[in-house]
Amino acid sequence: MSNEMSLDVFLFFDGNCREAVEFYAQVFQQEIPKMMRYGENPDGSSEQDKDRILYASLPVAGQNMMFSDCPMGQNHIKGNNFAATLGSNDETDIKRIFQELSEGGQIYMPLGKTFFNELFGMVCDKFGVIWQLSLIGK
Repeated sequence: MSNEMSLDVFLFFDGNCREAVEFYAQVFQQEIPKMMRYGENPDGSSEQDKDRILYASLPVAGQNMMFSDCPMGQNHIKGNNFAATLGSNDETDIKRIFQELSEGGQIYMPLGKTFFNELFGMVCDKFGVIWQLSLIGK
């Protein structure tokens, strides 16, 4: 099996994610394939976040744009509210890339199993770029 990878954009908002996704869907003339509130998370959520958007996606120019509201109280900064999202079908590669991006950076979420992926992690590299890494196709 050859190594398959994808690179997408993940945008974060502070309570107005639904409005933003609906706006981008109109601009790019796309249907919104998925939108999930924090209250629908099988792992639970805080009462204050239950109506915020946990995850939404939208196809744009052949790529998958993803969106989320930050949980209440998280440091949201307009202009720095995005993450590069890398998926790979090679678990060894994901672990290596995560480790290398972590050096001199800060791990936001260690690599591990989540309700939505067998292997997912989030790291801010030494240059301040936020990366989300996930195992795809397994």
